[in-house]
Amino acid sequence: MAGVTGVVAALPAVVEPAPGGSRGRHRGARKGWGTLGAVGLVLAGGISVQFGGALAVTLLPRAGAFGIVTLRLVAAAVIMLLVCRPKVRGYSRGDWGVILLFGVTMAAMNGLFYQAIARIPLGPAVTLEVLGPLVLSVVASRRALNLAWAGLALAGVFLLGGGGFDTLDPVGAAFALGAGAMWAAYILLSARTGRRFPQADGLALAMVVAAVVFLPLGVVESGDRLFDPTTVALGAAVGVLSSVLPYTLEFLALRRLPSSTFAILMSLEPATAAAAGFLILHQALSVPEALAISLVIVASMGAVRTQVGRRKTPAAVGEELAGSAQVPRKPLELES
Repeated sequence: MAGVTGVVAALPAVVEPAPGGSRGRHRGARKGWGTLGAVGLVLAGGISVQFGGALAVTLLPRAGAFGIVTLRLVAAAVIMLLVCRPKVRGYSRGDWGVILLFGVTMAAMNGLFYQAIARIPLGPAVTLEVLGPLVLSVVASRRALNLAWAGLALAGVFLLGGGGFDTLDPVGAAFALGAGAMWAAYILLSARTGRRFPQADGLALAMVVAAVVFLPLGVVESGDRLFDPTTVALGAAVGVLSSVLPYTLEFLALRRLPSSTFAILMSLEPATAAAAGFLILHQALSVPEALAISLVIVASMGAVRTQVGRRKTPAAVGEELAGSAQVPRKPLELES
């Protein structure tokens, strides 16, 4: 549930193609193919995340929710450290404060979400979680139309809960909503981290903080099971599928893809999660649940398109690109 390139702005804005990526005699053709390829990378990243989540559900009996989160965060932190090799010198106390808060928020977001999918199906859990960024975008927008999108999303949530969450475990639903709130906080902190740290250094350091924070919880809940070789291997696979692989794919995609398009593709995650839940976990959705997820997806897409309608000056776009060094995994980033 996290990523590598953050957009430091109240709305998704256009990310220019990488230098040299679409220049030359066949500029138009290359740009077209580049965009299609970038869309494919984003979709592959989304599929990886949700199927990683489905794999995590199958591990719940082996290690518990906290144990799985611990394995995922530790595996992702180790890989990120090896790949990014972040510098640890030259940063202020304020920089480290942001990293600490970012890491704790990341740990809380993952912990709450995995507690949710231990109790409710994957599709509804992701649908409830995505409300965090959606509410954040509505608050930031200050446009009347986005209130309509928010109303549509709330209608979907009401339908998803059967008019009162009679069809979902209320504790699981509460955990999913809590994860959504942490997702919103994560978005704000990712923007700050992106401005303070180069490349993905901030993300790698925050991942280490998250892993360290969660390690005691995983050990207490899972004990010796946490060190079982098979469990460790499967937990590492969850870390690669849910963190490292999508981060890499999305980082590459955002070199060519407008972030508005990226945000809309991210809005499809509830549907991807529902598909992963059905194919791997045999979690079939009822007709009302499928309709509810569709309403939330449409609301998310509508909110993104409404936000994109706000034009930005070239200077603002330049500032945004300069800050894009963290976390695209979440659809809408806000400048603090």
